[in-house]
Amino acid sequence: MRILKPLDRYVLAEWVKIFIGTAMGFPLLVIVIDLTEKLDKYLNRSLAPRDIALAYLYGIPDTMFLVLPAAVLFATVFSVGAFTRHSEITAAKASGISFYRFIMPMALGALMATGMGLAIGAVSPYTNSRRVELLKERQFTNRSTRFNFTYAADGGRVYTISGADVEKKALDGVVVERKGKDASYPTYFVAARSGKYDARRQRWTLQGGVMHILPTDSMNITIAFDSLRDRLMTEEPRALMASSKVPDEMTFAELGMFIRNLERSGSDVGALKVGRMLKIAIPVTCLIIMLFGAPLATSTQRGGTAFGVGISLGTTVVFLMLVQLTQAIGSKGLVPPNLAAWLPGMVFGFVGIVLLSRVRT
Repeated sequence: MRILKPLDRYVLAEWVKIFIGTAMGFPLLVIVIDLTEKLDKYLNRSLAPRDIALAYLYGIPDTMFLVLPAAVLFATVFSVGAFTRHSEITAAKASGISFYRFIMPMALGALMATGMGLAIGAVSPYTNSRRVELLKERQFTNRSTRFNFTYAADGGRVYTISGADVEKKALDGVVVERKGKDASYPTYFVAARSGKYDARRQRWTLQGGVMHILPTDSMNITIAFDSLRDRLMTEEPRALMASSKVPDEMTFAELGMFIRNLERSGSDVGALKVGRMLKIAIPVTCLIIMLFGAPLATSTQRGGTAFGVGISLGTTVVFLMLVQLTQAIGSKGLVPPNLAAWLPGMVFGFVGIVLLSRVRT
């Protein structure tokens, strides 16, 4: 016996069709608008058309991640609006099926959208990084020295460096940290007095320091060294002069480690903390906004399609404004940054509960 009944499959199929069209349509619209605006700049960089096209292909996951709540909202408003106008919800109620039971397949679809959002959020840092490389947007400077900075490297490693000199191929006050998972892939950090780059072997040798390996929270293996060759630290001295990876190019774990390193140096990390938590809050909002949109859409019976579009676009704009507002207040410390990331979802969740409680079931 199938888990979903025929009515459930019908409701879910109608919802999914609109969801897929919106989730794919919005990124394509963004690509067209962005490409129209920036094509001249890319051509001035002598970028090959193939690289430009590939870069925009790599940019789709990040755009899709941001529009998933809007796609869920459009799918919910338009499908519920159509069911209402065609009296299908009324017929279901006459058969003993409540409005809450009727929209359960949509809740299942929104839950799948949440899982999709979390998966896309895990992949998009890598696609964003590749996109930046293809478009040559990571800028290198002509300076030969840099002081007191944090550099997010590949493999979840973060460097905190007191001073770097390109001409001397040398570093001062180096801390290398990597967050692990368990004893087979432990957390470690290395603190060294200095570092020297070997151009022939293309790697750094750290000098005068100590390495801490943390297989578990209660175990700390400490190794002092005079010289340590780090085979993973392969960045050329000039590369350390470049702007580091931005938060959009870091995974949730990498961004957390990056934030901790910046906190040690006394930097303000409020905005980064909000952005990190949004990597989870935005996908979860898919389910919340479905519960908000379903009762709201029952009012589109007279307004038709145009009214549904107006409600969806208006709600999307309000949601994006709330995200921007909470990012601002979270970064300024007016509310805890992690809480700020969840405020838009909490607002829509509260309103959704109120609207659901008023729907005639």
